[in-house]
Amino acid sequence: MSKVIHTTDATFEQDVLKSDVPVLLDFWAPWCGPCRAIGPVLDDLAEQVGENARIVKMNVDENQQVPAQFGVRSIPFLLIFKNGEVVAQQVGAQNLPAFLENLK
Repeated sequence: MSKVIHTTDATFEQDVLKSDVPVLLDFWAPWCGPCRAIGPVLDDLAEQVGENARIVKMNVDENQQVPAQFGVRSIPFLLIFKNGEVVAQQVGAQNLPAFLENLK
């Protein structure tokens, strides 16, 4: 069972902004090939980080408020939050390992 959390516009504040550990938020959609390609990487990462961080996904087709708030225009769009603040962002799946270092 995956440890990835699926958030919505309604649960975003609790799942991401109020988290007491760093959060990687992945804006994605089921029809997005690169989004599907990084899915297993994020599943593995969720297992590796355990309780030290959260991996959270938000479907942009089902949720429009939060993606609009962060100016999401292309997916995958990844943000890392620490203490409720964005500390890193990346558009696309390229150079994912280097980006994930920001989660530590």
